Amino acid sequence: MLNILIPVDGSELAQLAVHHALRLVGAGLKARFVVANVQESANLYELVVAHDPAVLQQVNEAAGHDLMRPAVQLLQAAGLQVVQEVATGDPAHMLVDILERNACDAIIMSARGGGLRAAVLGSVSQEMVQISPVPVTLVKAPADSSDE
Repeated sequence: MLNILIPVDGSELAQLAVHHALRLVGAGLKARFVVANVQESANLYELVVAHDPAVLQQVNEAAGHDLMRPAVQLLQAAGLQVVQEVATGDPAHMLVDILERNACDAIIMSARGGGLRAAVLGSVSQEMVQISPVPVTLVKAPADSSDE
């Protein structure tokens, strides 16, 4: 049975990766899933206001679980095994840590497309293709989607 990582950010595009995974399972793939969300590190203002890194960690955990909820519910409704992981930091590197910690065999994630923004800033999906030690399946948005 494969162990597959599905990174999600709460967007509709991220849900496309979940639907793709469900289609694969429907076609006979035997898999369990690790659904992950990576939160941004706290900025200076948040550190000054919160005064307590533990509080910031709790807020990140709650936000991450909230953003993962729709994906987890879809997978569990299909009777699939799901592990949830929330991390804080650089998304691509945190996702590699999560996949290694959970012995994942593959990643299914959405691709936000290209364009100038991706060329200048890079994208998590592009970076994952470069640094992931396991195969990465990118699920693209339909051509009429305007979510970039």
